Amino acid sequence: MIQSEIVISTPGRGIHDITNAIAEVAEGAGVGIGLCHVFIRHTSASLVITENADPDVHRDLESFLGDLVPDGDPRFVHRSEGPDDMPAHVRSALTQTHLTIPITAGQLALGTWQGVYLWEHRTRAHKRRVVVTVEGR
Repeated sequence: MIQSEIVISTPGRGIHDITNAIAEVAEGAGVGIGLCHVFIRHTSASLVITENADPDVHRDLESFLGDLVPDGDPRFVHRSEGPDDMPAHVRSALTQTHLTIPITAGQLALGTWQGVYLWEHRTRAHKRRVVVTVEGR
């Protein structure tokens, strides 16, 4: 079993591809068959496995979530860091803070059109910490 933390710099809100960074840790573990667990250590960003070919998918996901949880919603009291603060927490709670991906033949067993993404819910740039744990044989 190995564990590594990677730091991802985001330019702000959006869906950012981290597949290669996760695959590098998984492949470096020397595991033929196993599991790769990915966890983000933040409450205003999340993780998602989604389409890796058509960027319109990411635009549509962001548009949908933006309509569902708009910035500056007057019902939110928590605004410590601005109008996107509480919406970012809600967005994170509605999505995922961890993923588990099988490892097959030493590689992430993702489908052809799947990628691993960090979904930044804040509008400004951040450094996000992601813990990757690999176990197997």
